[in-house]
Amino acid sequence: MRDRTSELRLAEVLMEATNTLADDFDPERHLSRVAGHCVELLDASATGVMFKGPGTSPVAVGGHPPDLALDLLAAQQSGGPCVESLGTGRTVPPVLLTEPEPAGRWPEFTEVARTHGIAVTYAVPLRRHDDLLGALNVFVPGTSQGPYAEGELLLAQAIADAIAVGLHNFHTYSEYRTLTTQLQGALTSRIRIEQAKGILAERRHTSVDEAFDVLRRYARRERLLIDLVATEVIKGSIDDKTLRGS
Repeated sequence: MRDRTSELRLAEVLMEATNTLADDFDPERHLSRVAGHCVELLDASATGVMFKGPGTSPVAVGGHPPDLALDLLAAQQSGGPCVESLGTGRTVPPVLLTEPEPAGRWPEFTEVARTHGIAVTYAVPLRRHDDLLGALNVFVPGTSQGPYAEGELLLAQAIADAIAVGLHNFHTYSEYRTLTTQLQGALTSRIRIEQAKGILAERRHTSVDEAFDVLRRYARRERLLIDLVATEVIKGSIDDKTLRGS
């Protein structure tokens, strides 16, 4: 019978990568955990992720071990595989850091990587359709036997695609939550204003349109939100004399 342990492990990681629809979801903690799984699945020394956070600068997240991954990502300020993939949206295929070429291409990063015993590195984009969300960088030790297999690169891209789906779903979920909250707030505010209009119309023996005009004039005069004025009317904190002075 086939040993399906590796296949099941990959399936678990792909499921975890897409499992982002939670109110307490933390992108950095999530990406760090998934990147840590990549170390195991890709026979790497470390893996790291740069992703587009809420600010203007990419956020760097290290997998296991996090300090090594963060050191290697930080060394890419003047260039490196992760920064290159994030900038172009393309895969940076495996680069042999023991060769002369990388030192000219990414001098600072190559020096730091060699110091940590990294022999091969590559990066794949986190992309969902046309939306580039970040990049996954893999760092392979010098103890790896033979050329780095193309299968690992494809596997890394599969994981990166799953990560991108998870991040895209979380962003969409967050936008809908924000919209729902805004709509609920607007509806609640409208209900309060309608209630205050009814109270004033009954109290002043006027139409609801005239009552609303009273609310609006007072809010403008005092430079208050009309919803706040309506709330005070409902609570009985503003009397007719105060409103008439508007």
